[in-house]
Amino acid sequence: MAVGAQDTGKIGELKRRIIFTLLMLAVYRIGVQIPTPGINSEALATFFAKNAGNIFGMVNMFSGGALERFSIFALGIMPYISASIIFQLLTVVIPQLEALSKEGEAGRRKITQYTRYATVGLSVVQGLFIAMGLEGMTASGSNEMIVLDPGWSFRLMTVLTLTSGTAFIMWLGEQITDRGIGNGISLIIFAGIVASMPAAIINTVKMVTSGQIMAVFLPLLLGMMVAVVGIIIFFETAQRRIPIQYAKRMVGRQMFGGQQSHLPLKINIAGVIPPIFASSIMMFPGTIGQFVQIEIVQKISAMLAWGSPLHTLLYVGFIIFFCFFYTAVTFNPNDIAENLKKNGGFVPGIRPGKRTAEFIDKVMVRLTVVGAIYVSAVCVLPTVLINEVNLPFYFGGTALLIVVSVSIDTMSKIESYTVQQNYDGFMKKQRVRGRRTFNG
Repeated sequence: MAVGAQDTGKIGELKRRIIFTLLMLAVYRIGVQIPTPGINSEALATFFAKNAGNIFGMVNMFSGGALERFSIFALGIMPYISASIIFQLLTVVIPQLEALSKEGEAGRRKITQYTRYATVGLSVVQGLFIAMGLEGMTASGSNEMIVLDPGWSFRLMTVLTLTSGTAFIMWLGEQITDRGIGNGISLIIFAGIVASMPAAIINTVKMVTSGQIMAVFLPLLLGMMVAVVGIIIFFETAQRRIPIQYAKRMVGRQMFGGQQSHLPLKINIAGVIPPIFASSIMMFPGTIGQFVQIEIVQKISAMLAWGSPLHTLLYVGFIIFFCFFYTAVTFNPNDIAENLKKNGGFVPGIRPGKRTAEFIDKVMVRLTVVGAIYVSAVCVLPTVLINEVNLPFYFGGTALLIVVSVSIDTMSKIESYTVQQNYDGFMKKQRVRGRRTFNG
C-alpha cells in the first residue's frame, strides 16, 4: 500500500523527534568527557580505582561516569531531582504552592521555575562542598594531590563550572521532553547507565581473570540479571483493568451508549521515580561524609554507608514512601469518578460518584502496595547479593530497573505518538508485547 504525502510527513516528524533526542543525548555524553579545570586527572583516576565500590560508585553511575572524570557534568542531574523532591513535598504542605499547582499549565510552569532556582542553589552548595573536600584529598597509595592549585580561585571556578553543567543538563532534559521522545531526565540517567555498562563488564572480566571473583559466580550473575529483567518487564507492563459500563441514552431519535470498556491501572504507576528519589536522598549523607572530615559527620556517614543494614532499611522506606506519595500526586480517584459520572459510565455493582471514587482508591492502594514491594525487592535484593561478590553497581537492581523501565516507557511513547498521528504501520512490528492484565 502506497504511503501518502500526509503519512510521509507524520513519519518524518517522528524521525525528527527521535534524531533530536539522540543528538541531545550525544551532547550530554560529550560534556561528560570535558574535565573541570584545576584537577589532576591521573590522581583522580587512581582515587576512583580504589573507591569504586562505595558511595562514589553509585554517584558515578547516576552521573554517567562524569564524577569519575570530574567533568563539567560531575554533579549530574541529582540537584534537579533533589529540588523536585523538595517542591513536591512542599506542594502538599504549603497551601500557596498547592493552589499554584491547581492553576493548570501556568501554575505548573511557575513551580518548574522555582524548581530551577532551587536546582542552582543546591548545585552551588554541593559544588562548594566537593571543591573544599577535594583540596584535602590525595590519590590512594600516594601523596599526589588531586587538586593542582588549592584555594578560593579553584573553589569559585569549580562551583561556577559544576553549577553551569547541571543547569545545562536540566535544559537538555527539558528540551528532550518538549521536542524529543520520552522523559528527558529519565533518558539522561538511562544514557549514563548504559554508557557505563561496557566498562563495568570489562572490569568484571578482569576481576574474574585476576581471581578476585570466582568464575562460578558469572553464570549465577547472568541468570539473576535475566530473572530481574523478566520480573521488571512483567510488572511494568501489568495492569488491573476495572470494567466500565456506559448507560444507554437517547440523543434526538438515536440511542447511544451501552458499550463496555475498562479503566486500566498500572501496578507501578510511579515508575522509576521512587528509586531515583530514594537514591538521591540516601547518597547525600555518604557524599558529605567523604568530603567533610568532622567526627559526627563521619559517624553518621558510616552508619548510612551503602549496603549497611540501616541504609538498606531507610532506602526501602523511602522507596515505599515515594511510591505512595507520587501515586497520590499524579492519580486522583475523585476526578476519574466524576468524569465517569458525567459521561454516563459506572463500575458494575458500584454506585457512581463517591462510592466509585472510594472503590478506585481502594484498588489503587492495593496495587501500590504490590508495586512498592516489587520495586523495593528489585532495587535491594540483587544489590545485596552483588555486594557479597564485590561486583560493580551497574549490575544492581536499581540500574536494571531504570534501564528496562525507561526503555519500555520510551517505546510506549513512540507507539502512542504514531497512534496519535494516525499511522500504525511504523510500529506494527515493534509494538510492546507481553502486556498482562488482571481483570477486576
